[in-house]
Amino acid sequence: MTNNKQVLEFVNKSAELCQPDKIVWITGEEAQLEELRKEALSTGELIKLNEEKLPGCYLHRSDVNDVARVEGRTFICCKNKEDAGPINNWMDPQEAYSKVGEIFKGSMKGRTMYVIPYSMGAVGSTFSKVGIEVTDSIYVVVSMKIMTRIGKEVLDVLGDSNDFVRGLHSKANLDAEKRYILHFPEDNTIWSVNSGYGGNVLLGKKCFALRIASFQGKNEGWMAEHMLILGVQKPNGEINYVSAAFPSACGKTNLAMLIPPALYREKGYKVWCVGDDIAWIRVGKDGRLWAINPENGFFGVAPGTNMHSNPNALLSTKKNAIFTNVALDETDNTVWWEGMEKDVPGKVKPQNLIDWKGNPWTPDTVDAEGKPVKAAHPNSRFTAPAINCPCISSEFEAPEGVPLTAIVFGGRRAKTAPLVYEARDWNSGVFVGSIMASETTAAATGAVGVVRRDPMAMRPFVGYNMADYFAHWIEMGKKIGKQPKIFNVNWFRTDDEGNFIWPGFGDNIRVLDWILKRCNGEVDAREVAIGYVPYAKDINVEGLDIDEKVVEDLLSVDKETWLEEVKGIKEFYAQFGDRLPKELEVKLAELEANLNK
Repeated sequence: MTNNKQVLEFVNKSAELCQPDKIVWITGEEAQLEELRKEALSTGELIKLNEEKLPGCYLHRSDVNDVARVEGRTFICCKNKEDAGPINNWMDPQEAYSKVGEIFKGSMKGRTMYVIPYSMGAVGSTFSKVGIEVTDSIYVVVSMKIMTRIGKEVLDVLGDSNDFVRGLHSKANLDAEKRYILHFPEDNTIWSVNSGYGGNVLLGKKCFALRIASFQGKNEGWMAEHMLILGVQKPNGEINYVSAAFPSACGKTNLAMLIPPALYREKGYKVWCVGDDIAWIRVGKDGRLWAINPENGFFGVAPGTNMHSNPNALLSTKKNAIFTNVALDETDNTVWWEGMEKDVPGKVKPQNLIDWKGNPWTPDTVDAEGKPVKAAHPNSRFTAPAINCPCISSEFEAPEGVPLTAIVFGGRRAKTAPLVYEARDWNSGVFVGSIMASETTAAATGAVGVVRRDPMAMRPFVGYNMADYFAHWIEMGKKIGKQPKIFNVNWFRTDDEGNFIWPGFGDNIRVLDWILKRCNGEVDAREVAIGYVPYAKDINVEGLDIDEKVVEDLLSVDKETWLEEVKGIKEFYAQFGDRLPKELEVKLAELEANLNK
């Protein structure tokens, strides 16, 4: 399939190490993929679902000890420990290659090695990057078909170039104690062993698209970000694009596929999804920031996804999708998960299912301690083609991407952050992104309200020192002739009883509308200690059970709460020492001074 010497050398060395019985190059042709799916059905690696109700869809179960990303087993392997930074796990590259090479040795005996050439981004786009993933998993092959662009045309575009990311994956024995996800940013290499779970083994996903790509972006002058990209179409047909970063459980996919409320739809507003998870961002010839979604599909959390919370996500799973660790409804050979039927009249929980572990399940099933057992794993997933999404943007495949009018950061804060505020300038916006945080909920941990800093939602995903990542943001600002405005949103302010005040979901377009009006100079704002907040009258609450006084409360900035916040920011920044950019120290000092005025 290729004469590229570097690609052939990588594949041959991988084969020498892992010792597969045979090697199969993935062409991307449907006939080859269909043969692999049939083989996976025969071994139980995949289960075929109802062809009438879920055409082209399959169920996959991962090992019970292998159901999520493993941050504790994920390493950045660079020569100097300081370059990995205080937030990442670090391993010396020579030690990593030696130690984990022993685990890979002979790991594919009796198996087939599949070679997957794939493109992150539209094939041939100047924004795009090529990867080669070598794996012994058919699940990985058919999932990478959904999540990326695969096949011979990728190798044709690569030609003789050495600019590709080398990814080696083996399920090995699925031994949790010998599970490693290793990133070698200086070598453009990823190693993943003893896992079969998507986030650890679909190496184009977080491993390449964020950890390796963030390092590439720093060196090459662009940005790889954990951001959704959406377009808001106004009644006059004009579309403005926004990228937004949120930590997990803050409604990222819901915002990416937002359906405006009837009031806005009737006026002609539409929202288009370019991407729900990752944005690669470059400065265009016109001086603006342009973003692409390097992925080709969605890897979403199933539980809680329903026709009320996110109909576009659910509809995206209706054909050619793979479900992982959800329940199987044997009555009609379809899938089920907790929260699937919210607000569907007359729909009741199925009485007899096969749970995500393959065991019979009813609503009365309990474990050895008498606690209820969930039918689907809480982190069960769907892998679905982006093209299935009813609101997918016409610019999804645009080689140059879309121009960004605004960048939005957000977190889950009960009292601190207002509904929305605007940063004063680019460096203030970088500061706002760097202090992003969410508070834990009772459901997540024992302690409520513990603040976890997750800068730009990149805490688990930046491939080098976080302080250098902040510095890269500041450097990028100097290159952008027409800087997008930067905002922070918080859908999660609560009242004294702990109830959310803002309705969220589709009504978040009311806040996006104000953001875009600010970007286009159509509304004024009020300057406060942290930046600019809207005048309450400029947030449209027509049709909501919220009056202007409630909006004023949602936009309020409490001095004492923010002075406590400053203490937390100082503690967070302290771990970066002298590498923290001076610009951020200045912004922190400005914030404290403004609060004390």
